[in-house]
Amino acid sequence: MNQTPCEFMKWNGLPVIRKEIANSMINNFGLNQKETAKKLGVTPAAICQYVSKKRGKIKIIDENILREITASANYIIQHGENSVIKETCRICRIMRTEGLFSLFCNKCKNE
Repeated sequence: MNQTPCEFMKWNGLPVIRKEIANSMINNFGLNQKETAKKLGVTPAAICQYVSKKRGKIKIIDENILREITASANYIIQHGENSVIKETCRICRIMRTEGLFSLFCNKCKNE
């Protein structure tokens, strides 16, 4: 059975977005893994897997997307767990618009 773009994003895109936001919180804003987990509403074990590259294996190299991820990390830190969905969806839209996931999912083309 073929995956829908939403299924692809659930299993591949979302972990990448979470990984990148978590890495930004840790590396750019000095949060530890436990603080990062609390801000993102996930377990510390999930953050450990993002940091150790066991989840979210697609690497983001586009500087514009990385800047947006850093902005999202800062926004989430400032506004709390309630802003995670909004910022995750914003980054997802940017990544899909830029065609990042079309390399991995033929249904994730620019719409």
